Amino acid sequence: MRTVLILGGTGEARRLAAALTGGGFRVISSLAGRVADPVLPPGEVRVGGFGGPEGLAGYVRANRVDVVVDATHPFAARISASAAAAGVPLLLLRRPGWTAGPGDVWHRVPALDAAAAFIARSPFERVFLTTGRQGLGAFADLADRWFLVRSVDPIAPPHPPRLESLLDRGPFSVDGEIALLRSYTIQLLVTKDSGGDMTAAKLTAARRLGLPVLMVDRPPVTPGVPVVANVEDAVTFLRTGSGGAGGG
Repeated sequence: MRTVLILGGTGEARRLAAALTGGGFRVISSLAGRVADPVLPPGEVRVGGFGGPEGLAGYVRANRVDVVVDATHPFAARISASAAAAGVPLLLLRRPGWTAGPGDVWHRVPALDAAAAFIARSPFERVFLTTGRQGLGAFADLADRWFLVRSVDPIAPPHPPRLESLLDRGPFSVDGEIALLRSYTIQLLVTKDSGGDMTAAKLTAARRLGLPVLMVDRPPVTPGVPVVANVEDAVTFLRTGSGGAGGG
């Protein structure tokens, strides 16, 4: 029986754990522990960090892990780097990013600090910030702008001084997002290129309202690591060693 360590926290990670459990694999799912009440996958679950690349490598050896699947959020660059250095085969499960369509007014930036710089020189005064609570410090100096922030758990400093916080978890409806944008008189939507359907309704809402979107690009993946875009291809790869994967 092969042991698979899934670095998770995403919907894809939970679905992969469900697909592999009982199918000839020992499945261990690892959650970072940053969400107070996470949705747990089937199989064995551990919560908390590993202590960097050496800690993850030690865990992999101690538990005789045969393959690691990095199914973390596309912006979880630190754990992804640790996984690449763990010393066992690695598969990257990444949902495709979002693509602008007709009627979209998108501006792309490479990182959160670039997003803050864009806002600082823009005319937009009321901003809907959906980049997660971990990166709010990048916007902490923008005292002359008002922010609506949405996250699963309560936020903590550093963060912009003028903000209102909404605690909510997707999926969200298009009608609900339109109503939210209108009720707060939002002028700019800021988001990370997370991809997927869970929070995509805000992009449709922005398009219908003619609002601009500031899209933060994903960090690059480690070169040479096989990448799959969905759970089905991940299962095929783990069973056969191939299946829809391409280099990063």
